[in-house]
Amino acid sequence: MVIRERTPGDDSAIRHLNDVAFGSVYESRLIEDLRAAALVTVELVAIEPEIVGHILFSFLDVTVGAASVRALALAPMAVQPQLQRRGIGTVLVRAGLDRARDGGWQAVIVVGHPGYYPRFGFSAALARSLASPFSGDAFMALELVPGALKGGAGRVVYPAPFGV
Repeated sequence: MVIRERTPGDDSAIRHLNDVAFGSVYESRLIEDLRAAALVTVELVAIEPEIVGHILFSFLDVTVGAASVRALALAPMAVQPQLQRRGIGTVLVRAGLDRARDGGWQAVIVVGHPGYYPRFGFSAALARSLASPFSGDAFMALELVPGALKGGAGRVVYPAPFGV
């Protein structure tokens, strides 16, 4: 399996993959809207030999106390349904987080499966201090820089493409 940056020639396959994996067009529309708004910072595909996985990280407005935090939203992440539970998603998440760290980002926020994302260090407890349109165990945060989300109450403002 090869993990690489998304190219414009991948867009049709990425759209189809997300539509099939999620059973709706919400995620593929979100991807297109985030790209159009120039909010995408990391976007990777898994190739085996065609595109079997996709992950996207986009700019997210996060403040803690009076400080702005360089943060990303992880959304969406998709793997071909018949290939799930084979480690493709794990490789994509790890590669994406590595690129986020290398890019100087301080934190990542995800709304995802609480049985999946904690293996990468995401924590619902860490996210509870952040006011957001989301809450509960599926709303999780990961500090790429230790202490980035500490220092008091925080706030997450999702950009318009998320529709919240």
